[in-house]
Amino acid sequence: MSVDLTTTYLGLKLKNPLVASASPLTGKLDSLRQLEEAGASAAVWPSLFEEQIEHEAMEVARLYDQGTGSFSEADGFLPELDEYRIGPEAYLKQMEEAKKQLSIPLIGSLNGASKGGWVRYAKMIQDAGADALELNIYFIPTDPKMGGPDVEKQYLELVAAVKESISIPLAVKMGPYFSGLPSFAARLIEAGAAGLVLFNRFLEPDVDLEALEFRPSLQLSTRSELRLPLRWIAILRDHVNASLAATSGVHFTEDVIKSLLVGADCVMMASVLLQRGPGYLKQMLQELQSWLEEKEYESVEQLKGSMSRIRCSDPSELERANYMKALISYTDKV
Repeated sequence: MSVDLTTTYLGLKLKNPLVASASPLTGKLDSLRQLEEAGASAAVWPSLFEEQIEHEAMEVARLYDQGTGSFSEADGFLPELDEYRIGPEAYLKQMEEAKKQLSIPLIGSLNGASKGGWVRYAKMIQDAGADALELNIYFIPTDPKMGGPDVEKQYLELVAAVKESISIPLAVKMGPYFSGLPSFAARLIEAGAAGLVLFNRFLEPDVDLEALEFRPSLQLSTRSELRLPLRWIAILRDHVNASLAATSGVHFTEDVIKSLLVGADCVMMASVLLQRGPGYLKQMLQELQSWLEEKEYESVEQLKGSMSRIRCSDPSELERANYMKALISYTDKV
């Protein structure tokens, strides 16, 4: 029996639920080809960071200002400022080239710093041929006067502004740190999001004891991180009319199956592909196919959401009761 592995995410028909999330692998044409050949059904392009573009522009302007006037007779040999390749041109050109050579959908990713920047670059990514856009919202509210409703309002206004400016489907890659997550998720969808990616990894800095400075520190995900998306996808699945993508902590085929069971439409991964290489997708697909056949599923659609909060045998396992049972079960082992 041949199992139908197709799924739909953001209105895009995918040949299977395995999506390569944003990473160095998805920003290069060679590795994108490898991901496609290994079975990836879609890929998320690495995020375009507004601050990086603005920083590069300011650096070029600073160097230009320093150079002019020092030797007036040499000023004519300096190129005009608009001749420098400032901005997202190289990023967008690579995306355009990838779209020409790949058959799988490419999802753009944007991390802006201002509302105007989000809208401007969202349009550029759409024009470059992206099939959809993922807003990688990474906002740390450090102002003690900014309350939870203020943070949510900022997110909602941003999503609405971007959605109004583009026609391709829009997903929001969000963090879990909202006091009323189901309510906020529903409002993001009302604002224009066609899907939610659960969850964004907020990468905390480390402390350098020698320099006494904060240092950026990237740690690849671990399997334990999947627990949080599993819980919230199971809770949200029956309450939001939108696509849901699971990400963070997907390392084995079992993790893919669990994500689909609780209601994910697709499963995104980066860390495991960086560790094992694009070819690992082929093994995961074979194992997924075998498991579905063994359990007599006819399709991924049949599997999806069969263990969501409403459909699972004991919804309390996703709520407060789980806390008590988890502590007791561990105590019994000691």
